[in-house]
Amino acid sequence: MSGVTDLVDPPRTRRPAITSLEVLCGLLVLAMLFQGRLAALLDVPALRTGSTIFVAVCVQAMPFLVFGVLVSGLIAAFVPPAALRRALPGRPAAAVPVAGVAGLALPGCECASVPVARRLIQQGVLPAAAFTFLLAAPAVNPVVLVSTAVAFPAEPRMVLARFLASLLTACAMGWLWARLGRAEWLAERVLRRVECHASGGSRWAAFTESARHDLVEAGGFLVLGGLASAVFNVLVPAAWMESLGGQLLLGVLVMAVLAVVLALCSEADAFVVASMPGLPLTAKLVFLVVGPAVDIKLIALQSGAFGRRFAARFAPATFLVAVGSACAVGAALLGGA
Repeated sequence: MSGVTDLVDPPRTRRPAITSLEVLCGLLVLAMLFQGRLAALLDVPALRTGSTIFVAVCVQAMPFLVFGVLVSGLIAAFVPPAALRRALPGRPAAAVPVAGVAGLALPGCECASVPVARRLIQQGVLPAAAFTFLLAAPAVNPVVLVSTAVAFPAEPRMVLARFLASLLTACAMGWLWARLGRAEWLAERVLRRVECHASGGSRWAAFTESARHDLVEAGGFLVLGGLASAVFNVLVPAAWMESLGGQLLLGVLVMAVLAVVLALCSEADAFVVASMPGLPLTAKLVFLVVGPAVDIKLIALQSGAFGRRFAARFAPATFLVAVGSACAVGAALLGGA
């Protein structure tokens, strides 16, 4: 018997795993202990400016991100997949404009629309319609349109121009995906159907788990986008912007790139661009249309939600479509000014 027992391996004690939560808590404790030394080390004007911008981007976007994941969780737990599929036409050509107009119902920024769009696909909605909603919701909702009207009190045409150009961008990308998009470009987790048939408390458990998962995943990419935006704002001199007055083509190109890298919330970007004197109205419209459709923060969120292969194709195409739509609508409504 003793020989048999010697051959049996003793039970192994499982070592506790160190997760990112423990690492974060440890860093916070170290920061509190060495607060004085860190403050002296980081007391640099550029770092103060960058940290302010980083915090502003994250704080500005986080409430809308939370709103989005809550809507996503409610869809996953309480909305039957059959109801979502019945709400949209079966043909992509007809479902795309309906999804674009449905963006009026979600008063949030692009951070909120990403988890909702992914949940719609997991519930059986056509990807073309879900991506149309993703682009339309942060750009054509009432909150954005009202903020644009307040920011441009002397130019009421900007509100209509932003609405039409943004809706055109969303529908064009939806139709483009229906025509050329491939399922293998999406991450496998996106195509995995999420069916919820539970009732009562189990539905609330499903809602809590879904919202928690989406918030943790999307929040990390939001931080990365906010960090990139802060770095750009620190490195680019403000004097460069003053040389764009009266140059339409250069202004359009620069404002399109700025919309991508500044990563502003769609509810606040109108006030930022309205404060830039001397820029042509069409260039400002490009900024307002491109920003909610494709920026650093949104690319990071899309990469985390739908996969890198999707973001690498969808973001550049959206950028070109958004710039073209804004220029076309600007030439028609703003006279190319």
